[in-house]
Amino acid sequence: MGLTGTLLAVDAGNSKTDVAVVAADGEVLATARGGAFRPPAVGVERAVDALADAVARAFAAAGVTFVEHVSACLANADLPVEEERLAAALHARAWGASVDVRNDTFAVLRAGVDEPRGVAVVCGAGVNCVGMRPDGRTARFPAVGRLSGDWGGGWGLAEEALWHAARAEDGRGEPTELARTLPAHFGLASMYALVEALHLRRIEPARRHELTPVLFATAAGGDPIARAIVDRQADEVVAMAVVALTRLDLLAERTPVVLGGSVLAARHPRLDDRIRELLAARAPEAVPRVVTARPVLGAVLLGLDRTGAAPEAHARAGPLRRLSPGRCRATGTGPGNRTGSGGVFMGRGGALHPDRIKIG
Repeated sequence: MGLTGTLLAVDAGNSKTDVAVVAADGEVLATARGGAFRPPAVGVERAVDALADAVARAFAAAGVTFVEHVSACLANADLPVEEERLAAALHARAWGASVDVRNDTFAVLRAGVDEPRGVAVVCGAGVNCVGMRPDGRTARFPAVGRLSGDWGGGWGLAEEALWHAARAEDGRGEPTELARTLPAHFGLASMYALVEALHLRRIEPARRHELTPVLFATAAGGDPIARAIVDRQADEVVAMAVVALTRLDLLAERTPVVLGGSVLAARHPRLDDRIRELLAARAPEAVPRVVTARPVLGAVLLGLDRTGAAPEAHARAGPLRRLSPGRCRATGTGPGNRTGSGGVFMGRGGALHPDRIKIG
């Protein structure tokens, strides 16, 4: 069963997935959370399989089996060919009559603006930037790491800190407190011990992300090397934002620049202040803001934009900003059901190219 004008919104990231079923008037009928979405690691079909459980729970809670439109903002949808494959895979599931697929950075952007106009820079595990205008024009980057010219993000910052700390300890580089603070985080006495522990996997490689807050704390303590790394991250964020603004002819117009992702949302004073100073110098009309809404709200708003919903519908989706159990019409349960984990709850490239692939 489907309801006229219903929408399925999906925000699928590297660590978790949020989905929402929304009525034509913007009422949030049901939400659910699922696991990681990682097509490069498991393949497209298995990655979409991972979405299916959360979608099924949300559909059951909303009392629908089909929607008019699917608005999907997906991690790892970095290139048009990847969007095409993912759009085809979602359409094959017959969840909705039409499907739009975009990179998940667009969800962060749309969640942080009042209309589909602005630029977003996301700095979480990696870094990405997108921009859009109401006329449909977009700007974006391939954002596949150093291969596409990217620098930073939480993982990159941790790697950079380790590099400087190792060279400081063995004499190849300038002295830095990072040579002490990084190994101390793991209870070790030297960088040699930390390098050995990481190389031999006595410390799991994934735990390197824990070193990013250590880097910021060391920078806050005045260490020149740590401060230089933080400053470079600010430079990279602003460089991406200015390029996107320029491509969209927004550099001279008052335009939101949305900052998202765990590194930017943490509001580290040195990073935050430098980003704002650089934007003021290079893009004086830019209005920086840190997004606090859940990205799934952005996927919903993009879907409502696509379906031509009234402004009142956009406003009515607001409860997704503060999602918690029992807020909407229906409830449901699922594996690991609790706030933020597995349950059903009620109420993101150098040349310009299309930001979404449409089917149906």
